[in-house]
Amino acid sequence: MNELLNTGVPFIAGFALGGIFFGGLWWTVRKGLASDHPVAWFLISHVSRMAITLLGFYFVANGNWQRLLICLAGFLIARVIVTRLLRTPETPRAPLTKEADYASHTR
Repeated sequence: MNELLNTGVPFIAGFALGGIFFGGLWWTVRKGLASDHPVAWFLISHVSRMAITLLGFYFVANGNWQRLLICLAGFLIARVIVTRLLRTPETPRAPLTKEADYASHTR
């Protein structure tokens, strides 16, 4: 049970911190680009996301570097999952024109 607390809790906390950080970044970009004051959105979001993340890492680690690494692993896994979940579909590329196709074959 003690091993579960030493590995599970930091991992889940890191995962939650990653979700907050990268989900907040996605939300900020969407709101900030449509805002009349994007600098304020990005600055306030950056400072608040960094403060939450750093304080979370500090309290989860509790002076133990192994707990810090486990928390970081959860944070990075959350990054991968959040970026895949919130990815916008790519726009289709324009088809090659005859001139570009011809130029690529003549070289």
